Amino acid sequence: MKDNKYTEISDWLKDYLETSGMQCFVIGVSGGIDSAVASTLAAMTGVKTLVVNIPIQSTDKNTSLSSEHCEWLCSEFDNVESLHIEATSAYTSFEQCMNLHGFKNDLSKANSKSRMRMMVLYYIASASRGLVVGTGNKVEDFGVGFYTKYGDGGVDISPLADLTKTQVRKIARSLDISQNILNAPPTDGLWEDSRSDEDQIGASYEELEWAMDYIDNSRVTATTDREKEVLKIFKSFRNQNKHKMVEIPVYKMEK
Repeated sequence: MKDNKYTEISDWLKDYLETSGMQCFVIGVSGGIDSAVASTLAAMTGVKTLVVNIPIQSTDKNTSLSSEHCEWLCSEFDNVESLHIEATSAYTSFEQCMNLHGFKNDLSKANSKSRMRMMVLYYIASASRGLVVGTGNKVEDFGVGFYTKYGDGGVDISPLADLTKTQVRKIARSLDISQNILNAPPTDGLWEDSRSDEDQIGASYEELEWAMDYIDNSRVTATTDREKEVLKIFKSFRNQNKHKMVEIPVYKMEK
């Protein structure tokens, strides 16, 4: 592995773990670049790190990339343990139960896969006195809210949530992350047709980063038709997912 300047993130992870009194990190590895970087930074702490591949009706490509990264981590770090937990049968039983009661919805099915993975990670974390490490980046977590509430959004600590996708890619290259993962189109892996994040959103992460910067800097107008379209996409996702990015409303009783 190359020398890199991102050890401050690993130091921050380790300091937080020690302060919390927990004993290890638990992180789901999907085969994507965000989870690859987050899991590598966790491994760099020297603390016990459990990397978990949780296929749920997953494509062979995603499962293969996840396994490849887990094997690489285990070869590079003595403190890493890799777990493969096939959860398709558990999810299928849940899906059949909901279908019997007349609840059939593709988005609900996709979100349920993410929430089941969260359940697996927290089960392991509870049994191992561990912290669940998040893999979301800045645009996903605070821009368009492109994650599942109480699914991949259910974490204890987020090392990448202040980094754009572009910055995550830069770190990945510095950490010698597999070129196969670097080249793979970003995807949440929740759909059977292997649709990418860009397919679902309608804009690339680079475009969304531009839109987020554009809005945060209070610029007034976009110049091209595509910029106007991207801003519209960004604002639409942000508005519909705002409930994920703000505190849960709580009714306050009068004293």
